[in-house]
Amino acid sequence: MARLVFGMNNSLDGYVDHLSFGPSAALFRHFIEEAEGQAGSLYGRHVYELMRYWDDDQPDWDDERRAFAAAWRRQPKWVVSRSLESVGPNATLIRDDLERTIRRLKDERDGDIEVAGPTLAKSLTELGLIDEYRIYLHPVVLGHGTPYFAGPRPPLRLVSHDRIDEDVIRLTYVPA
Repeated sequence: MARLVFGMNNSLDGYVDHLSFGPSAALFRHFIEEAEGQAGSLYGRHVYELMRYWDDDQPDWDDERRAFAAAWRRQPKWVVSRSLESVGPNATLIRDDLERTIRRLKDERDGDIEVAGPTLAKSLTELGLIDEYRIYLHPVVLGHGTPYFAGPRPPLRLVSHDRIDEDVIRLTYVPA
């Protein structure tokens, strides 16, 4: 049975914003290893459209970016959207009955399925479908933006904490 894992870079004050701060080289390598080991990724429309960047090689990419792109392209992707008409390679569009579709997906797969985006994570949290939350805590204060928890904060239990690089700590929680 697959597990849904919601993990994102997070500011000290609880916001996610890929434009305000990015991963260090060590953290980016960590994300490559995560992508290589995932059973797939589950996206909302907005984050999926941002991630489509990795579909096409860029001339200025280094070996690390090429490695991430290769891992991202290999894994299956599921995109939850009512507005998209189609999705790219190795992706499946989910339009209706989110709960039943995701429960079936979890039953049919093994391993970790990444949940990408706080809006989608909010819906999945409300349905009790997220199995693990990973907060990559950066020493940045944004003061505004999209919160990691876009809705009700579920009761959580800390199961681990790891220092990923000199400035980032990964906090891992499960529903209590």
